[in-house]
Amino acid sequence: MKQRYRVFRRSWGTYYCEDLVTKKQETLRTRDRDEAYRLAAALNETAIQPAFSRQLARVYWKAGDPAGATRTWQHVMDEIPKLKRDETRRRWVMAIKDRAFDPIRNLVILETQAQHFLKTLENGTVSTNIFLRSLHNFALDMNWLPWPILPKKRWPAVKFKEKRAITWAEHRAIVAREGNAERKAFYQLAWYLGASQSDLAHLEAGNIDWEHRVISFARKKTSSIALMRFDEEMAAILRALPTNGPLFPYVKSVRSGDRATEFKQRCDGLGIQGISLHSYRYAWAERAKKAGYPERFAQEALGHNSKSVHRAYARKAQVELPPLSEYERQRAKFTEATRAMEPVARAVTA
Repeated sequence: MKQRYRVFRRSWGTYYCEDLVTKKQETLRTRDRDEAYRLAAALNETAIQPAFSRQLARVYWKAGDPAGATRTWQHVMDEIPKLKRDETRRRWVMAIKDRAFDPIRNLVILETQAQHFLKTLENGTVSTNIFLRSLHNFALDMNWLPWPILPKKRWPAVKFKEKRAITWAEHRAIVAREGNAERKAFYQLAWYLGASQSDLAHLEAGNIDWEHRVISFARKKTSSIALMRFDEEMAAILRALPTNGPLFPYVKSVRSGDRATEFKQRCDGLGIQGISLHSYRYAWAERAKKAGYPERFAQEALGHNSKSVHRAYARKAQVELPPLSEYERQRAKFTEATRAMEPVARAVTA
């Protein structure tokens, strides 16, 4: 049978191969004649029997990594949470319990075919798609997979449910109906701070700098520092909270899922649909954009490390542009206030 690749040697001693079909020439990165012909033979074998060559590659891979013959996807699921912490780790522990993963849990990674993943994705949800991608990429990064099981373009698109911000009217209705003082203050601060529910629930009196009127904390998800000044309205809420320890002792003690359920119950009682506690972050981002708040300051206040993430939060804001002269006056006042905050920001991040 006619060979597709031929070997030749350059004048400086390095062997090359030429594809006789495409006429493309590539270096074999060797000066050893026997090795060069061995590599060319492998290329010709692959061209004739690609399926056999792929299976042969798996055999060699297992020989080089003895554990690869028995390593399953459950092993990957057990390893990833060890690298996470706090809320992110809890999410992973919950995510890998997804029943959609059951068909591949005990499947050897090197024996996984594309149809195994496609069946898992078909039986799963958006969450299954997201976490299976992470499992797949982790296995590739750890060299537990010789090549991708599904190419990037063949993964089903991740389609999230539509998310929206909570409106001022909805927020006021929820606060007005809330009978528990601690939970009421929790919702009020969510509106002013736009913090995630976990970060807000774990705020302590020590996070408040009364002298400079600043609240600062490290985000649990990213460890980035969120820094925000507060006005008299927010100060009035803070004064009613504990002066030592957690600001929300009860809210902090319950699971995030329970906090979300409590909030949903209040929304259902008022006939409010389509929002969650996370909607307060969308609301803050939209308000900031509408008010002309500089993006980098809004990003820092919400603790977003990515501009694309921040813009996704604020994408529905209806912006009303002020006259240029008015904006210049507002900008001058804001610049003065920002300079006053710089010593505080340096002290917090130091």
